[in-house]
Amino acid sequence: MKLFENKFFESMKSNVSLLDRITHYIVRRKGKQMRPMFVFLSAKMLGQMQERTYRAASFIELIHTATLVHDDVVDDSQLRRGFFSLNAIWKNKVAVLVGDYLLSKTLIISCKNKDFDLLEVVSTAIQELSEGELLQLEKARKLDITEEVYYEIIRMKTATLIAACCKAGALSVGVDEETADKMHRFGELVGIAFQIKDDLFDYTTSNAIGKPVGIDIKEQKMTLPLIYTLNHVSDKDRKWLINSVKRYNNDKKRVREVIDFVKANGGIEYTRNMMQKYANEALDILKEMPDNEYRKSLELLVNYVMTRDK
Repeated sequence: MKLFENKFFESMKSNVSLLDRITHYIVRRKGKQMRPMFVFLSAKMLGQMQERTYRAASFIELIHTATLVHDDVVDDSQLRRGFFSLNAIWKNKVAVLVGDYLLSKTLIISCKNKDFDLLEVVSTAIQELSEGELLQLEKARKLDITEEVYYEIIRMKTATLIAACCKAGALSVGVDEETADKMHRFGELVGIAFQIKDDLFDYTTSNAIGKPVGIDIKEQKMTLPLIYTLNHVSDKDRKWLINSVKRYNNDKKRVREVIDFVKANGGIEYTRNMMQKYANEALDILKEMPDNEYRKSLELLVNYVMTRDK
């Protein structure tokens, strides 16, 4: 990871001093860096680390960073991980251009090194990320998301990038297509479990993750606990729930009532069970892989996704 940080910073360098100042700001405010970990552990579980593996991790992190920068502009967010967002400091125009620059670096580095298999993996992830965001925007207006559509949204919005990490890591050490596809599915399942865990945070009384309780309800996001509850209550209660989310989403007392209602009607329990189901499927795929310390580390990462408190 230490070596990767240097390589990642190098991959962002440019001849424009403003860009270098901004990329330095980005690197210093890095998050958990779970995605590069998935790349490296997938690669080391299946073969010998290569320079291509570091490039694969850089591609994923460049894409991830670019999407966060663009998301902050779209959402008009002033903070990211407790620090000012790029758009808060350098305004929207600069932030959008920096996001574009980071995406273009992925293309340039991959083409220069003829990493066309890795480029295909990350390009598919970018496409699905955009489609997932647009599908959510389309469906959110009506508040009529089915469980099926919900899973499709989170598969594209969250899981596709973790799936790309695992597949790119596998491809970087020269595995066959079937093994690479299995690792892609493993990452997808972990990503879905990760997002379901995020949904649960909205219904906890702790603010440990820095996300206010009920924020998804306030933002009218259709998460799994709410979707399940809407589909398993009477028409009268369903109308009250939809009305609460649509018209009273800024009323703290009403939001609290919605949270209590979802808990009382099995929404949390069902969501926890579904998270466990996806995590177990992911662990089953790992059982087919070489039994070594890197596989054990991936198993630990899956369990961390389930038990994390932020």
